[in-house]
Amino acid sequence: ARKLLLRARDGIERLERFESSVSGTDSPELSFAVKKDISQIHSLCADMDRLWRSIPAKSQRDLWKRKVEQVAEEADSLKDSLDKYSMRNQRRMLEAKERAELLGRANGESAHVLRIFDEEAQAMQSVRNSSRMLQDSFETGTAILSKYAEQRDRLKRAQRKALDVLNTVGLSNSVLRLIERRNRVDTWIKYMGMVLTVVIVYFFWKWTR
Repeated sequence: ARKLLLRARDGIERLERFESSVSGTDSPELSFAVKKDISQIHSLCADMDRLWRSIPAKSQRDLWKRKVEQVAEEADSLKDSLDKYSMRNQRRMLEAKERAELLGRANGESAHVLRIFDEEAQAMQSVRNSSRMLQDSFETGTAILSKYAEQRDRLKRAQRKALDVLNTVGLSNSVLRLIERRNRVDTWIKYMGMVLTVVIVYFFWKWTR
């Protein structure tokens, strides 16, 4: 996540340098790459948010919580900067198109200039559509992986519960066998005591006669 943050920050700085240059050029590919990196950072933050909650030690859990929050805040800040850059770039293109229309009407070259800007606008729209489709695919894949992770966790919990039940059943069987043996021993002791009592009474009766 830190590596992606550095790359995204560098990309935004490059875009701003392009914007402040004399030609005021734009790089749709770089804008798309920065947007993809920021989306991946948000996805990693979601995964790390689940991970720090599973840390048993509270001090370590709080430490990693703060780290994840810092990464998420930096990613949000980069996203805001990218959105502001995109808005400025769109406004600049619109102003350039309007100037071209005014100049074209003045010198009779309006159709040629408009065709150039229409082609640029179509190219930008194609890039934005491709970026949106890739972003949707990326988010769909992330959601599927998250569901698989949740199902895996549920299966692990169910497995632990099943093992606990099996251990409990095994312990109960051992206790029942011990009780049965104790009952048999008590029964033998009872019968032997009765027989011994009868024998003692009989000999005592014979001795007293």
